[in-house]
Amino acid sequence: MSARPDTPLLDRVTIPADLKQFSDGELVQVAQELRQETVSAVSETGGHLGAGLGVVELTVALHAIFDTPRDKLIWDVGHQCYPHKILTGRRERIRTLRQEGGLSGFTKRSESVYDPFGAAHSSTSISAALGFAVARDLGGQCAGGLGDAIAVIGDGSISAGMAYEAMNNAGHLDKRLFVILNDNDMSIAPPVGAMSSYLSRLYAGEPFQEFRAAAKGAVSLLPEPFREGAKRAKEMLKGMAVGGTLFEELGFSYVGPIDGHDMSQLLPVLRTLRQRATGPVLLHVITRKGKGYGPAEQARDRGHATAKFDVLTGKQHKAPSNAPSYTSVFGQTLVEEAARDDRICAVTAAMPDGTGLNLFAERFPSRCFDVAIAEQHGVTFAAALAAGGMKPFCAMYSTFLQRGYDQVVHDVAIQRLPVRFAIDRAGLVGADGATHAGSFDIAYLANLPGMVVMAAADEAELKHMIATAAAHDTGPIAFRYPRGEGVGVDLPERGTVLEIGKGRLIQQGKRVALLSLGTRLEEVRKAAEALGARGITPTIVDARFAKPLDEDLILTLAGDHEALITIEEGAIGGFGSHVAQLLAENAVFDTGLRFRSMVLPDTFIDQASPRAMYDVAAMNAEHIEARVLDTLGITRLDSRRA
Repeated sequence: MSARPDTPLLDRVTIPADLKQFSDGELVQVAQELRQETVSAVSETGGHLGAGLGVVELTVALHAIFDTPRDKLIWDVGHQCYPHKILTGRRERIRTLRQEGGLSGFTKRSESVYDPFGAAHSSTSISAALGFAVARDLGGQCAGGLGDAIAVIGDGSISAGMAYEAMNNAGHLDKRLFVILNDNDMSIAPPVGAMSSYLSRLYAGEPFQEFRAAAKGAVSLLPEPFREGAKRAKEMLKGMAVGGTLFEELGFSYVGPIDGHDMSQLLPVLRTLRQRATGPVLLHVITRKGKGYGPAEQARDRGHATAKFDVLTGKQHKAPSNAPSYTSVFGQTLVEEAARDDRICAVTAAMPDGTGLNLFAERFPSRCFDVAIAEQHGVTFAAALAAGGMKPFCAMYSTFLQRGYDQVVHDVAIQRLPVRFAIDRAGLVGADGATHAGSFDIAYLANLPGMVVMAAADEAELKHMIATAAAHDTGPIAFRYPRGEGVGVDLPERGTVLEIGKGRLIQQGKRVALLSLGTRLEEVRKAAEALGARGITPTIVDARFAKPLDEDLILTLAGDHEALITIEEGAIGGFGSHVAQLLAENAVFDTGLRFRSMVLPDTFIDQASPRAMYDVAAMNAEHIEARVLDTLGITRLDSRRA
């Protein structure tokens, strides 16, 4: 373990109010120490490093100038909040980040009064800040009180439509609030789109260099006497920046851009804005993701997300892979399919690496579309690609596809357009916790008329499902797969097109049938081995399809067994509910079938390892074994053969 950094000033900070004891010069040192502490902590836990390093000075300045928790500081997405957590009474627990029972990797209301609004999905902060500002003016009350509202949003997050919906509304209401545009020219992947280009032009090349040289002189105009001086300073800042027009038209007073790592700019500008703002203000700060830690600055993603690492070298401590990840299997297989069919194209929303489409983008750049953080647009865009005769694969995490659900219903399903939804991060995902869990997609897709929903049991099945989706041209089709490594099965050279709505028999048994959808199949196999030691040989079936169901197979299983148990990595209302509906409609329950459905519990499960999260969900092998015994009425015969 690396030695802890020496942090004499930071050691005097327990809550943000303690920052007010320091001079501006001392706050510069506090920021340096905070950066060292952040690197040290994340080296032990892993997590989102680069985003936090980019806002260290901004974090110190905001907490030093504003009065949190009365003033509501809202971090968009929240993956940049580790320095904020260190300053807000959680330093002693910072080395529990993203661990079971530890601090969340994002802001979380139940964790601290200094986290007024939970996050983990992007582009919500301005809407939330406006809500707090309106609540304040209406006399609302909440923990910590209600003062100013400050949203810190990145240039990647501001590419989403929701941010503009919020700014449009804020400009109309003309409430006092502050939006800090943290412009680091880098979200998770390099930012894309016209908005990113617009922001880039504000500080590209010589004009911004001239501005930076002049800015230190300009800020001297901002403190008292203010009136005419501030007016001149504002116009000077705007004029030098070339920009501001868009934000001004939305009703915001625009200030910037300023250097987000220069306390001699940040502190006086923030003080002045806090003293004098009357309506909505947007402060544009330029930062560098990964700032101050060489390995992060040099990394392609600026250290966006890391495993545990060595502080001196930045080398990450990753366990060796025993099998390819599902994501890499998807990416490579889609490239292979696209090489055979030039109508195949791919759409993602700011996650080309996370979804494996970086491979596709390298091979077929003209057929790969990163639409930025805009899932709604991405789904409708894919729908029109399909209407235009292309074969779009819309690759999004389950948790993010939720943001485009209306478009899935209205623009895809109603029109029966053959969009292929590749749904990554299905099921429980580990350290990112409840906010990123892929719990709901089976339920929210399988209830749509004409939608085909598949779930891969292993990486070979994933290849078959990609081939099936590529060949399916009569309506929408989705296939889901989890985060992490496959189970190590041999991969076919090419996927086989599956018959729609047909499952596969894994093991023939008697008394009880286990009908599995997705990657719990490995746990089902382990449970079957344990049951075999008790003299119980269950039938095992991989359903493959949540919709359409393999009705003949399910009804046959129901007729040939005492009990039928479904297992799925999804919330109530999904596969098991559809099976129960089928059995009810066919009067199967009238004849005494024992039916159980194993689903994720009706709660949000906190971060832990995936194995531990599935323990909480009671969906590992021992839980499946126990459910079989209970269903057959022999739970308590632990020491005897059935």
